[in-house]
Amino acid sequence: MSTAPATAQQDQNDDLHLAAPKVDALAALLVAKDRPPRPSALSASLTFGWRAMLKIKHVPEQLFDVTAFPIMMVLMYAYLFGGALAGSVSEYIQFLLPGVLVMSIVMITMYTGVAINTDISKGVFDRFRTLPMWRPAPMVGYLLGDVIRYLIASVVILAVGLVIGYRPQGGVLGVLAGIALLLVFSFAFSWIWTMFGLLLRSEKSVMGVSMMVIFPLTFLSNVFVDPKTMPGWLQAFVNNSPVSHVASAVRELMAGNWPGADIAWSLGWAAFFLVVFGAATMRLYNRK
Repeated sequence: MSTAPATAQQDQNDDLHLAAPKVDALAALLVAKDRPPRPSALSASLTFGWRAMLKIKHVPEQLFDVTAFPIMMVLMYAYLFGGALAGSVSEYIQFLLPGVLVMSIVMITMYTGVAINTDISKGVFDRFRTLPMWRPAPMVGYLLGDVIRYLIASVVILAVGLVIGYRPQGGVLGVLAGIALLLVFSFAFSWIWTMFGLLLRSEKSVMGVSMMVIFPLTFLSNVFVDPKTMPGWLQAFVNNSPVSHVASAVRELMAGNWPGADIAWSLGWAAFFLVVFGAATMRLYNRK
């Protein structure tokens, strides 16, 4: 009878006995060493925001919707409706550009939900939930990354507007105040799409539902024309639309005025979206 199996087993046992002190020493070292501190909420959120930026670096085509799309929107609506509605492009652009700025940023907020849904389908979020960090950090990081995209779109739209005749009477401070208010509103508004990104099963579904919500809100607003020319029943909707409040506030701030009521409404809508849809998003995230 061969003794090879018994010899092999004995050799394996000897190896285990020799390795045991080394393993015990390594375990003792790991236990004795202090664990790294838990990252703060801000640190974790900024890390995920940087991740969103790195995704743009590797796929720069993602910037199409914040560069080419805004340019197309400004030129198309200015030259298509300028002569008919205001007599000239230079006159109409004073009213149009702040509205198109709001419309463009609000429309591209939906890509937040698409990106989240894509990560879920790839299983990335399963890994995120196992990490010892602030639970909302992945969501907040996505939105912080998108704020940079909104800022890029704002700069592009303003640059095109200045070229074709837009002149903000509020100067630099008025423009900065208008953009800041729009970024705050867009950050809060994006929580709607984070909820849809977690709730729906495919990115196509997220895109379809987002379009159904965004198009009525943006086109049934005061972005293109004064609501006074609309039927009374439509004015009631347009005058109370969150997009109309933000467009009016941004338009007046850039014109050098201080529209206190519209600013308050815009911030109120932002708080509503953040509280309601932010809570719904985190509930779905914890249960998914």
